[in-house]
Amino acid sequence: MNTNALSQQAPRIAPATLQMQVDPMLFKSGMRQLAAGVCAVTTHHDSEPHGLLVTAVSSVSAEPAPSLLICVNRSSSTHERIINAGCFCVNLLGEHDVELARQFMSSDRRSRFAGVDWETGITGAPILTQAIVSFDCELEQAIEADSHTICIGRVRDVRVRGESGQPLLYFGSNFAVVRPHGTSTSA
Repeated sequence: MNTNALSQQAPRIAPATLQMQVDPMLFKSGMRQLAAGVCAVTTHHDSEPHGLLVTAVSSVSAEPAPSLLICVNRSSSTHERIINAGCFCVNLLGEHDVELARQFMSSDRRSRFAGVDWETGITGAPILTQAIVSFDCELEQAIEADSHTICIGRVRDVRVRGESGQPLLYFGSNFAVVRPHGTSTSA
């Protein structure tokens, strides 16, 4: 099937002519059904670590050079710090990191790193040593989309911590863990 021919035939509707037809609360309710890994995204500013908790993380490309994206609310105190530093690290938290996740959700941004072991990555962003995996990224592109910025990062380093347990998930407005099904598939 020629996908170019399909996309050329699809009618285009100008965004200005679209009207909001989906209730935002219904949309949020639906999005809560998408299980997502819980990640502490970290950066630095004036030699101080900063971070926030996100679930909107996705790979963009593995080749020619690995990249990923995160979505950050522009009202977050960490948003401008990521943009100004030009780097961030995505740290996937494990099933035993619920308290750390809550700490990164705190409105007191100074307490987010209290008692947390971290080291400086290649980009200068803090890497949480207890994370299951950390992706140290250089900010390559920032795209504003409504209330958020889509930050595309070129991955400069990946640290996988071996058998660190299962990832922490967010599902249905609660933290959750993976329950293996018993069958293995190879991606």
